[in-house]
Amino acid sequence: MSEAAFEQSRSASPRRGVAVTLWLRRMHGWIGLWGGVLGLLFGVSGVWLNHRAQLKLELPGQQQLNAQLALPGARPADAQAMAEWLQVTLHLDRPASLIRVERARVVPWTERGSGREPLMQPEHWTFALGGPDRVIQAEYWVGNGSVSVRTTQNGFFGTLTNLHKGVGMPVAWVLLVDTLAGSLIFLSLTGALLWWQTNRRRRLGMAILAGAVAVTAGLALWPLQG
Repeated sequence: MSEAAFEQSRSASPRRGVAVTLWLRRMHGWIGLWGGVLGLLFGVSGVWLNHRAQLKLELPGQQQLNAQLALPGARPADAQAMAEWLQVTLHLDRPASLIRVERARVVPWTERGSGREPLMQPEHWTFALGGPDRVIQAEYWVGNGSVSVRTTQNGFFGTLTNLHKGVGMPVAWVLLVDTLAGSLIFLSLTGALLWWQTNRRRRLGMAILAGAVAVTAGLALWPLQG
């Protein structure tokens, strides 16, 4: 390689480094802007959820109502038909977000070897309806003449925590939250790369990173001991 070509390659290398740094900063800012609103929502609700057990935090404004709904003469033939009937009867604008069917089975505590026919537990249907502000859980034992319905009316913080957990939310919300998770991963990687390229105290940074990894792993594994 000639001396001129060598000098040109040396001058091009810093320019490429500057261009990469500028791109990382630009993308870091735009991705952070996209996840800013969702990050604020999940941060507030996450702090509440993280401390609710230790501090015994109650959700203000939350109310529960238990009721029994009598079935019509022509009972729904299956769980899907029951879910549609509940949606119409409860005047809901969205279908059930969860339908679970537990098949009929022998009662576990039925005596064996007694010569008697074992007792059978009837088929059991459970439903989740409503949205994050109003959660409705319905339960039906096949053969009964009514459905048990528990309605939980949430206040502001209850709605926030349900948004955090995705309770009663459609698939589109789940996918939107996935973009937030991807944004956090991207921000973590670009933040580390920006620090590496713009900070000369790399040994101190590596020590801080190693300490963070050790503390996180230790706290995560500590409850598993013993």
